[in-house]
Formats: sequence, structure tokens, C-alpha cells
Amino acid sequence: MEVSLLPGERIDDLERNGYRIIQNKNGFCFGMDAVLLSGFVQAGTKDKIIDLGTGTGILPLLLRAKTGSRDITGLEIQSAMAEMAERSVKLNDLEEDIKIVCGDLKEADQLFPLGSFDVVTCNPPYMKTDGGLTNPDEGKAIARHEIKCSFEDVVKAAKKLLKSGGKLFLVHRPERLAELITTLKQNGMEPKRLRMVHSFVDDKAVMVLIEAASGGGTFMKVEKPLIIYKDKNVYSDEIDEIYHF
Repeated sequence: MEVSLLPGERIDDLERNGYRIIQNKNGFCFGMDAVLLSGFVQAGTKDKIIDLGTGTGILPLLLRAKTGSRDITGLEIQSAMAEMAERSVKLNDLEEDIKIVCGDLKEADQLFPLGSFDVVTCNPPYMKTDGGLTNPDEGKAIARHEIKCSFEDVVKAAKKLLKSGGKLFLVHRPERLAELITTLKQNGMEPKRLRMVHSFVDDKAVMVLIEAASGGGTFMKVEKPLIIYKDKNVYSDEIDEIYHF
């Protein structure tokens, strides 16, 4: 279905299943972290999935292509962003498979039945509000700084929405790893799988991918590092596979 574009918007080809996405060149656009998170998620066709703070709706689209799930929800607090994500869903004729809801994840238990999802995904704001300069663009600031929600808010929402044994998949900054694991465990979400992401093989980690389960025993698998580049401006073979499934 063709949709109208607002000033500053463009349509980008996701190169998966023919899917396209609407983005505003002057606003927040999805990055590699969203793509890597979609590659890290383990879910199946029958899983009911919700993406918290979905932004442009990139994760619901990527997960629809990867998992084949036909029950995916994107929750977004910014009304303009949610409306743009909804138009991307219509652009791809996926209204029956993906629903975009405008709302606050801190009120997720009032928007959705408790324990009603198999999988929760989130690419949360990485920086605390006292963590340096805040972007003057409100949309970008909300996406990058914990203005509308904290990491603990994300974890608490996931815990309420997940079935027993359900999984939370997230991407974050490695410098906050100790806090992330502590917060997950304090809220009944047990870390089960962790993978560090490095730009080059001899560089420090730039991202961390985490899978946590609602309940369960204390056992976490630390996977081999994910290396983004094998040479300058040349993606590693694994990154190429993730970008094209």
C-alpha cells in the first residue's frame, strides 16, 4: 500500500522480504544496534512478540521478516513516531501482523494483559539524563537518554508482560553491564545469554546483547564476541549474514 510522506521523510529499502521503512532524515533513524538485536533474538512463528520503545518500527519489521511471527506489537510513547511507524506497517501491507500502539511502557500493564507475550525486545536509551550533553532535538534525546524511562522501567515492564519462562532481548552499552545484570536479577529476570560486540577484533566492546528469562535458574552463556569489521569499511562475514539473514 502506498502512503503519504511528511516533509523530511524518505522511504528506505530494508532489503528483506521487499520490506521498506519510512524515516525522517532530520529525526532519529535506526542504526546497526537495532539490526544486531534482531539477529540476536531467538523466536519462532508462533511467538507473540512486543517491542518496547519501537521508534520507527524497525524491530517489528525485521522480526516479522526473520521469525515469521504474525503477532508483533510495537509500543512507542512519541505520538509522531508511532504514527510514522504505523505508516511503515501499512506501506508493507502488514496491518494484520504488526500493531503499533502509542503509549508509555511504564503503563504497559494497563495497555496489555499481564503475562501475554512470549518475547519482549527493547533497544532502550543508553544514557542516563546526567550522562553528558542531551541532544537538542527532543525525539533524538528521548531515544538516546533516559528521559521518558529508565532501564529498570524497561525491565519491570518486560517482567509484567512476559509469560513464565518468556524471554527479553536487549542491546545496551557495555560500560553499564554490571548495573544491567543487577537490575535484571533484582526484578526477576535471569540473564541467560550475553554477547559483546566489537568494531574490530582488537578493539574494546561497543555494545552488549543480552537475553534474560522471566524466572528460571542461574546459568548464563557468554557467547564468542561479535566482530563488526574485518577490515576498514568491510563488514565481517557474520555481520553480512545478520544484515541479510
